[in-house]
Amino acid sequence: MSGYILDSDIKFLPGVGPKRAQLLGKELGISTFRDLLYTFPFRYVDRSKFYAISEIDSTSAYIQLRGTITRTEVMGTGKATRLVAFFTDGTGSIELVFFKGIKWMQEKLKAGEEYIVFGKPSVFGERYNFVHPEVEPVARAAATPVNHITGVYSSTEKLQGGGITNKTFITLQKNLSQILKGRIAETLPDWFLQQKRLIPLERALHDVHFPPDMYSLEQARSRLKYEELFYLQLALVKQKFIKMRSGEGVILNRLGEAFNYTYSHLPFPLTNAQKRVLKEIRADVTSGRQMNRLLQGDVGSGKTLVAIFSALQAIDNGHQACIMAPTEVLATQHYNGIFRYIDPERVKVALLTGSTKAKERREIYAGLADGSIDLVIGTHALIEDKVQFNSLALAVIDEQHRFGVDQRSRLWSKSETAPHILVMTATPIPRTLAMTLYGDLDVSVIDELPPGRKPVVTRHVGENRRRQVYEFMKKEIDAGRQAFVVYPLIKESEKMDYENLEQGYLDITDYFRQPDYITAVVHGKQTPENKAFDMNLFVSGKADILVSTSVIEVGVDVPNASVMVIESAERFGLAQLHQLRGRVGRGAEKSYCILVTGYKLSKESKERIDLMCATGDGFELAEADLKMRGPGDFEGTRQSGLAIDLHIANLGKDSPILEDARSAAIDILTDDPLLEKDCNRLLRSNLKTNSIIDYSKIS
Repeated sequence: MSGYILDSDIKFLPGVGPKRAQLLGKELGISTFRDLLYTFPFRYVDRSKFYAISEIDSTSAYIQLRGTITRTEVMGTGKATRLVAFFTDGTGSIELVFFKGIKWMQEKLKAGEEYIVFGKPSVFGERYNFVHPEVEPVARAAATPVNHITGVYSSTEKLQGGGITNKTFITLQKNLSQILKGRIAETLPDWFLQQKRLIPLERALHDVHFPPDMYSLEQARSRLKYEELFYLQLALVKQKFIKMRSGEGVILNRLGEAFNYTYSHLPFPLTNAQKRVLKEIRADVTSGRQMNRLLQGDVGSGKTLVAIFSALQAIDNGHQACIMAPTEVLATQHYNGIFRYIDPERVKVALLTGSTKAKERREIYAGLADGSIDLVIGTHALIEDKVQFNSLALAVIDEQHRFGVDQRSRLWSKSETAPHILVMTATPIPRTLAMTLYGDLDVSVIDELPPGRKPVVTRHVGENRRRQVYEFMKKEIDAGRQAFVVYPLIKESEKMDYENLEQGYLDITDYFRQPDYITAVVHGKQTPENKAFDMNLFVSGKADILVSTSVIEVGVDVPNASVMVIESAERFGLAQLHQLRGRVGRGAEKSYCILVTGYKLSKESKERIDLMCATGDGFELAEADLKMRGPGDFEGTRQSGLAIDLHIANLGKDSPILEDARSAAIDILTDDPLLEKDCNRLLRSNLKTNSIIDYSKIS
């Protein structure tokens, strides 16, 4: 591609200039010709159709009207000064409102003349109006026909205010298209285009902005989506192939005393899914290559037990293992829970967190260095410089999305040979997203719950039924159980959220009076000591109710808790709701999750709540979440923070393209791992220029 042209500063494009360039950069991140070229319409409207004013309703998007302006009038004062043009088409009337360029627009709009108006209707008071629509005299529109299918580009109030309307955007794209004509080089080999039936890049980039018809638009979008996902997969699969060839790993082929004792003393049998995953891990650690495996499992599926057996394989071969958790609560829970399975005489286990006392800490450092400690469970404290292992062969990272890449990589320096890495997450990740975030890792899934786990009954109630919810909680508590009440915590409204939690706490303590009922509270404004005190009150069973923000989402294990009440449930994403629901249903008793919402639910919120009530399958919910919201902020990984910026592909909707692209990448690299053949030269050079980050590298 003519790189030097595409890297030109956007201010040099005719129609932009320094002022508009600054605005485009700040609002949409467009600073070069390339940025503008790859800013695609987010949807399209058919400009061949005219709507009647009488057809407009609250669901109308961008529409086109044809009618007459009856009069114009300047109204308001100061910042509220606006030009209002009264427009009619015989079926009704509407106001066209302009806050900018009032004098110029007033001269342009003539009473009695016929115009074509294009824009998005909005409601002001009881009436519909158009704010800053495109307005063109019918006579001029006939002389300069536009494409029937017109792109609608993302915009902001500041862009609109600065005169960069959708029409302006189309003009800028036309200017750019003329400059680049015949100068866009192909990025995929001819043989590949023919095999995949893809159109050339230059045609695709033209037709995605100016589609002559719907078929051409579909072809253009397919070509651009395929290329985007193909280069992403080519990079990730290439990294995986390189790791497989070069990543030497400690061979752990002995199953000895520690493993066999634990296996024979299990209080229950492993599920088939757990056995399958253990076989996959065993194949990795006996292969001579370093294991890099992601273990996904829904809440309560038994990932921790798989991690313990993996650690015991390292220990039986004379090496050490560590399990790193994101919080002290979770690390302590793992530490206490492990003694249900292992024999402390055979396996020496230590717990290392920020709270570990200095004397004990020194003993742990010494035990890890001389090899007398076999397994250490801890938090970030494990990656401190003072921690040195005698022979670390396996590192397990729990809830891995909570650790930064740099933090995880520090585990490498703890051992002469790179340890095997097992990362675990209880956040079900849809297959397409896992292939994108972790395309160079092997993925194992525990898709089966242990026998005896009862599904959590999920119900949706309006906030007017809160008293009935309290009565139900009281019944469960009187039967010897405990309850969570969770409030949202969203940074933008932190003060309001905190006030809601405070008010909720007062309501609950008023209804559940001491000394008959004890209520603990946990939120971000507490000191760590107070937070730990209240959390321990609940975990130990001394408190009946825990009122908290969503900090309890991961890791709190209270088998006696049977009720989870989620206030303002409409403000949580599906993945988060599912994680919260997973805090109950861990004991023998039947458990309940009650979703409390306001009355005015958006269509999407209602879909989310209905889906939560309909299924307890985390993977089904994760797929639905991805389709509803896109990758967006999927557990803190924004779409732009994936291994490549996705301009047009959508991981929620384009999984068939992604899977085909990955398959194509594997075929090419199996035949030519370093892309050295002449037929792959173009792929090699474009792979270098694509801005692909090794996002998934976990060590």
